[in-house]
Amino acid sequence: MNKIVVPIVCLLYSLQGIVAQDPFYFLKQCHRDDPNINICLKQSANYLIANIRRGIPEIGLTEPEPVIIDEISIALGSGPDGYRASFRNIHGYGVSNISVTAVRSDVNSHQFQFTMYIPKVSVRANYESSGILILVQASGGGQYWGEYEGIKCKVYIRASPHRIGQRTFLSLQQIKMDFSVKNIRMGVENVHNGNSVIQAALNLFINTNAQELLKEMKPDIKKKLLLIMSNFVENVFANVPYDAWIL
Repeated sequence: MNKIVVPIVCLLYSLQGIVAQDPFYFLKQCHRDDPNINICLKQSANYLIANIRRGIPEIGLTEPEPVIIDEISIALGSGPDGYRASFRNIHGYGVSNISVTAVRSDVNSHQFQFTMYIPKVSVRANYESSGILILVQASGGGQYWGEYEGIKCKVYIRASPHRIGQRTFLSLQQIKMDFSVKNIRMGVENVHNGNSVIQAALNLFINTNAQELLKEMKPDIKKKLLLIMSNFVENVFANVPYDAWIL
């Protein structure tokens, strides 16, 4: 029996040693003096994303999808008959398929810009609207769906270092982002009271003016996404020493 037990115990201790030696297995370490550090940072970011899809319980990341936004509003036109719509309980699927395509960095000033791409995001939400749209009284509500394809995004991060014990960590100082969407399909369904006239009018307007509607929604979307990204970056910075990422 001892001939079997002893090797197993040794193997378990070896595995524990490996985990202890590499608690930040979900990142690839880069060196600040590497002339190709931006390539290394891109690889490290994509390696982190791949691990996020599987979950990183060590830093509290378990379920990457769906991305949930509480509410986004738009306003078209002015006056008492201007069209207003609120989208609530927004669930986005496909965001975890994001990939980093380029990185620009200044490691001495702790500034990073990530260019990213998402093939497709599917969105579902509840909506309520009021006002007149295409000469139709469009007050009511129902369910909204959207398919956003070819999403390009840039995120700028500025951080500052601080010491905790013997290690250096980063604190988020500023984060900015912008995005564009190549193709959009969206519409509403299950309109309250089964009003087919309102549903047809809304879907006609939405799909004819998809990019213009996105422009109206964009400031609110960016505000909510920046909050989500800020929480994510702050969580990573708080749990991962700077030298585990950039040595």
